[in-house]
Amino acid sequence: MTSNDFIRQQRSQFVKAKAVELGFDFCGISTAEFLEEEAPRLENWLNQQMHGQMHYMANHFDKRLDPRKLVDGAKSVISVLLNYYPEKRPPSTENDLKLSKYAYGTDYHFVLKDKLKEFVSQIQQEIGEVNGRGFVDSAPVMDKVWAAKSGLGWVGKHTNLINREIGSFFFIGEIICDLELWPDGAMKDYCGTCTRCVDACPTDAIVAPYVVDGSKCISYFTIELKEAIPAEVKGKFENWIFGCDICQDVCPWTRFSRPHQTPEFNLHPELAEFTNKDWEEITQEVFQEIFRRSAVKRTKLEGLQRNVAFVTD
Repeated sequence: MTSNDFIRQQRSQFVKAKAVELGFDFCGISTAEFLEEEAPRLENWLNQQMHGQMHYMANHFDKRLDPRKLVDGAKSVISVLLNYYPEKRPPSTENDLKLSKYAYGTDYHFVLKDKLKEFVSQIQQEIGEVNGRGFVDSAPVMDKVWAAKSGLGWVGKHTNLINREIGSFFFIGEIICDLELWPDGAMKDYCGTCTRCVDACPTDAIVAPYVVDGSKCISYFTIELKEAIPAEVKGKFENWIFGCDICQDVCPWTRFSRPHQTPEFNLHPELAEFTNKDWEEITQEVFQEIFRRSAVKRTKLEGLQRNVAFVTD
């Protein structure tokens, strides 16, 4: 082993130890390089209009595929996972209106960005002048691809990253930096012949294993779509009014999910007893109070009311 290899390994060990110290569940490293295999896949997906009205997905095509265009001199991508699987949930009988687990507490963008900022700061304190930036999914970074390349799991047939130890209910963040680190290799795909996620999707958004037509997804209809929800999907939402967890809930690997350790992701106290009547009669004042720092704010009150009406009328 050369002295340079030794330094890379030492720095990588420090980075992973620091990630755990900051509360991340897993950390992996990959080399910052052009995503050659992803380029034609992404182009094909966009050409088939599977991004619907998510026009931002077509922006910054070159940056999305090459992290060196986001951070000058980038050599490594550090990927982290932060579990959000909840211990407490809102009422969840067959008739209750449902929102995705990731939206139970504080918007993950706030939480992850703060943690990643601190992570970069700690790296700089330990190693010196490091050019690095933290990214959450609001930037043109293919987070699931980088996490998979870093050995943190594999991209399942529902196109979410699956980790063998905690399932798939976690957020992904990256630090792209100019540090030379020791990369982890990718791991194999453990989906096997299972098609539970494909079979369970009520809107047939998983058009083929590993291919999701985003414009058919319940999450797209309830969050990204800004106009009326198409009549042809009426009766197919299974009471989801913000996001959807069906494909993850039915996945056999979800049995390994365990409650998160991040207080900010805890269920908002008022949601613990929220009834369908509360959802149907929600006011601007209540919306502002409960969802002030929540991902649900993305729909605005009008969007949430549209979703509730679509499911209940």
